[in-house]
Amino acid sequence: MTDEGPILHADLDSFYASVEQRDDPALKGRPVIVGGGVVLAASYEAKACGVRTAMGGAQARRLCPEAVVVRPRMSAYLAASRAVFEVFHDTTPRVEGISIDEAFLDVGGLARIGGRPSRVAERLRAAVAERTGLPITVGVARTKFLAKVASRVAKPDGLLVVPHDGELAFLHPLPVSALWGVGKVTAEKLRARGITTVGQLAASEHVDLVGLLGRAAGAHLHDLAHNEDPRRVEIGTRRRSIGAQRALGRGRRTPAELDVVLVALIDRIARRLRAARRVCRTVTIRLRFADFSRATRSHTLTDPTAGTGVLLAAARELLVAALPLIADRGITLLGAALSNLADENPFQPALPFERERSSELDTALDAVRDRFGKAAVTRAVLLGRPDDLEVPMLPD
Repeated sequence: MTDEGPILHADLDSFYASVEQRDDPALKGRPVIVGGGVVLAASYEAKACGVRTAMGGAQARRLCPEAVVVRPRMSAYLAASRAVFEVFHDTTPRVEGISIDEAFLDVGGLARIGGRPSRVAERLRAAVAERTGLPITVGVARTKFLAKVASRVAKPDGLLVVPHDGELAFLHPLPVSALWGVGKVTAEKLRARGITTVGQLAASEHVDLVGLLGRAAGAHLHDLAHNEDPRRVEIGTRRRSIGAQRALGRGRRTPAELDVVLVALIDRIARRLRAARRVCRTVTIRLRFADFSRATRSHTLTDPTAGTGVLLAAARELLVAALPLIADRGITLLGAALSNLADENPFQPALPFERERSSELDTALDAVRDRFGKAAVTRAVLLGRPDDLEVPMLPD
């Protein structure tokens, strides 16, 4: 029998939209758009009309006027993600979470009890459907890169196994955009050289690609075109950053409105940082402008912290400094991230001891929210505002 690779790439299909369709039977089979100002997710029925993630809401509604537009419900998506990851961990201990809705699984050690990787993948898909009610696509291959490509080709709600002796036959006819690291700019450079498929790129000389794309990018793409990817599924590693973002649409936002969004972002991710018993030193804000260009601004603190007040003060300084750019170019997305993370350890607080009192307040608020729900207590500026932040998963 043809050998199968041990790596599975499991990817939920149109995750946010699928959760909405699962929770509201009236939405099943109908085009669904999550997010009004900017599309956070679209069901496959909406995608068939040309709707895409990150598209402006007005354009999406023009393309698909019959679509049902729903507000994002991040708490529901996070709960669904946790349920799916329980299935992953019940399948194999070797799980590497990539985002809230996808992961790599190494099932190479399950041959005796689980059978071939394709059989494991079939049972995994059935378990996710039975326990969470969500569709999931799985790619099976020898390398992480090829498993991810296979899952993308198999969507939606599919399973694709790339056997060892069929790797290049599967990979080489695909467009160069299938390779990690090939965006619009790189694809255009390659197209100008007559390179439109992975096979054509694989046939190119290594030195030519380095000259065209640079040493690192050229070597990287040359390796991937030959399915050379030595990376293993990593377990036990902790995320180096935690972040959240909010799409803002194309309307103009005042500094006060942006500050409210920033407060919500920092309040959310600071609480999750403390829940993971971690501290951070670097605060970053991310901006996407109306012309789709992006900018980031960051500040590294003198001492590590998980205190909401300290983190919010740093983020506010960064936002104020970026306001001239926002005034000139408009803003469609605001994000915040905490990085330079470390495990929470006792450290010598700086005088005066305001930090200790602030930490006690954060701890008390976290305890109230854990017991009575996150809506039980909130900041005054956030009262009555929707919970529509897009929050990447932080594996613990």
